[in-house]
Amino acid sequence: MSRKTRLAAFAAIAAMTSFTIARAEGSGANAQVGENPTISEPVLTEEIVPVFVEKEVVQPLPAHDAAAAQDLTSAGSLRELVARIPDRGQLSREMECLAGAIYFESRGEPLAGQLAVAQVVINRANSGVFPSSYCGVVFQRAQFSFVRGGEMPHIPRGSAAWERAKAVAHIAHEGLWESEAADSLYFHATYVSPSWSRSKQARATIDTHVFYR
Repeated sequence: MSRKTRLAAFAAIAAMTSFTIARAEGSGANAQVGENPTISEPVLTEEIVPVFVEKEVVQPLPAHDAAAAQDLTSAGSLRELVARIPDRGQLSREMECLAGAIYFESRGEPLAGQLAVAQVVINRANSGVFPSSYCGVVFQRAQFSFVRGGEMPHIPRGSAAWERAKAVAHIAHEGLWESEAADSLYFHATYVSPSWSRSKQARATIDTHVFYR
């Protein structure tokens, strides 16, 4: 074999050896397992970058819930709306306080008067001046005369008056009907004239209650 031929053969063998090593590296066959293995960082691609939706996404209500909501908003009067409110069973602690205030302060009043009492409790809770919860407002010292010793009297829960109070509480809490009391924070009976009322602005008089801001 000539010197030229031998050089060509050596070159061919070297090329084949390099090609075999390159294939092994590319396939991961020569991954090293040592004390400090090198772990490459994952590369984010367009496929896994989160996409933000600019418009508000609203999940549609189930057909029966949507129909029920439409039924409430289509009521022609407060009395009709009260009659449509479903009984949701046991109330939460906060809703119990709101309904209790309605019951003890205005159960003998027309529905508009009951809603106005509820609105005052809600306005106070949202005012930043009074306690920030319905129960906090109702049980605040020296605010509601029916509260004795920090407790609410017994409520006959099977009565029609309590059922109405619960319905009115739900209506007020959800803002389903606009109250004549508007932004009122105070009220008193028409047969008394408290000194504080002189410094307040009257918003409405409903049956035997006057409401103020």
